Amino acid sequence: MQAITRVMESQHFILGPEVESFERELAELLQVRFAVTCASGSDALWLALLALGIGLGDEVITTPFSFVATAGSVARAGARPVFVDIEPETFSIDARLIQSAITPKTRAIIPVHLFGLAADLDPILKLAQERKLAVIEDAAQAIGALYRSRYVGGVGTLGCFSFFPSKNLGGAGDGGLVTTNDENLAGRLRLLRAHGGRNKYNADILGTNSRLDALQAAILRVKLRHLKAWNAARQKKADDYFALFRADGLEGKIVLPQTPPNRAHVYNQFTIRCPHRDRLRDFLAARGIPSEIYYPFPLHLQPAFAYLGYRVGQFPQSERAAREVLSLPNYPELPEEQQRAVVEAIRDFYSQNF
Repeated sequence: MQAITRVMESQHFILGPEVESFERELAELLQVRFAVTCASGSDALWLALLALGIGLGDEVITTPFSFVATAGSVARAGARPVFVDIEPETFSIDARLIQSAITPKTRAIIPVHLFGLAADLDPILKLAQERKLAVIEDAAQAIGALYRSRYVGGVGTLGCFSFFPSKNLGGAGDGGLVTTNDENLAGRLRLLRAHGGRNKYNADILGTNSRLDALQAAILRVKLRHLKAWNAARQKKADDYFALFRADGLEGKIVLPQTPPNRAHVYNQFTIRCPHRDRLRDFLAARGIPSEIYYPFPLHLQPAFAYLGYRVGQFPQSERAAREVLSLPNYPELPEEQQRAVVEAIRDFYSQNF
């Protein structure tokens, strides 16, 4: 409230000192040279593409198992999304399949750090370097996650973050950020988010209006001081889930989240794979236990992307994940007795029905 009052008294509501301070503080935390805020995580992806000059006639490789904004931003930039299936263990794009999707029109790869876990970036970066492609990290769900001791968002060409309220670092509304270590790209991003100009009435390039409000920056600056502790608390809650599920003998019935070596998961979602997923969800709801499905329909089968010409069965791992995934309650303040109630309910569902 003190931060909000400070902004209200300043009467500086868009960009300005609060936003600049937040950008510096977050760049320092993520160990990147530049952090450029914008209006949303979706805009962050779109602006990253525009900063690279990607548009009509270009192709961008990404995953069909993500929120619509990932591929939607590619289409919004005028380029064509090209999908590659996921790894079943991590739900991230399968780097082994990317090579065969590259064409002379390919300009970039967008791996998604889904649910708070980093995608396998090394083989993607190696391939991108060989083929002279950009790597745009979709880190909307993974702020603070690590890949080989480096924060996601600072490993590829550009990193994109969301401050949607449900994120590990969430605002009181929409907000986004693009990170980069490239000074030229950072300068172009700042132009693009503010109508393409360095001052009010001169446009150097065609841009848009995608600026972060100072109120959001002020709120996020306060919350940023707690991010590492909140991520650690989410990791502790995940460890508690693992122990409870193993104690109840449920590992053979469901698949728990997996974290490969050299990565640190920040559990924006605690997502399991489970048979009879929809029936389980209804069972949990009847006991007053909320859950969510991220994502019930892979992007290649959604009407908005029908023009791409993909068909059922083309990305089997993504389609299977859409049938099986279920995200359970997980947040820093989640009481242990409620976690126990979640696990007991899942145990009861499978013991009573199967």
